Amino acid sequence: MSMKDQALVVREMAYAPYSNFKVGAAIRGADGEVYVGCNVENAAYPEGTCAEAGAIAAMVAAGQTKLTEVYVVADAPLPVSPCGGCRQKLSEFGAGDVVVTMATLGGIEQKTTIAELIPGVFSDEYLEKP
Repeated sequence: MSMKDQALVVREMAYAPYSNFKVGAAIRGADGEVYVGCNVENAAYPEGTCAEAGAIAAMVAAGQTKLTEVYVVADAPLPVSPCGGCRQKLSEFGAGDVVVTMATLGGIEQKTTIAELIPGVFSDEYLEKP
């Protein structure tokens, strides 16, 4: 099953009773496996989880820490970009040239890279002491 198909399937599993805005994400780990996640809302909105974060958590739980491709889909008129927090999370596990495909249920796709999504990213380099 393609990453697109896996993202579409997992999107249907999203728990979004407040916004009714379901998102599905599929990421390919360096091992070639695809890991999926969907958004999970909570009545205390900041406590919800984004689809991208869920897919990353699944990848890490499987013992992988590098991603090589990302696919995100939502029911919107235009492709939906990962939120700021997810952009930071994606940059933690993927190189700047990793392709991120953002898609709609209607089939519109837009491709970008992690570096384009989050220029000037805060990285582990800032944590190194001289």
